[in-house]
Amino acid sequence: MPAARSDAALVTDVHRTNDYHELPATEKQIGYARALAQRSGVVLPWDVQQDRKSLSAWIEEKRNATDQGRFSSYPSSKQVAFAERIARHKQRQVPQECFRDRTMMSKWIDSNR
Repeated sequence: MPAARSDAALVTDVHRTNDYHELPATEKQIGYARALAQRSGVVLPWDVQQDRKSLSAWIEEKRNATDQGRFSSYPSSKQVAFAERIARHKQRQVPQECFRDRTMMSKWIDSNR
């Protein structure tokens, strides 16, 4: 029968399994961060690229900053295409204001499915 482990050993093991902050960033994550940095015209800091948690926080911050553009509230092309397909099927028109606000377009799609 194995010897009983002390509480300190159990706590240490729990902390080792929760090592998300210690994991290196993935290649996919780094690629996305580099594309985001290039698109927003900023430098991707080297120290941020070293662990997954730091890079995730940096991506989230920069992604939110780039979503503030002129057309950020417009619906996506896929959203517009889907709404137009629904409108053709139901023989209706998509209201013009929906083409200027993604939230309104989403609500129109949900109410006309």
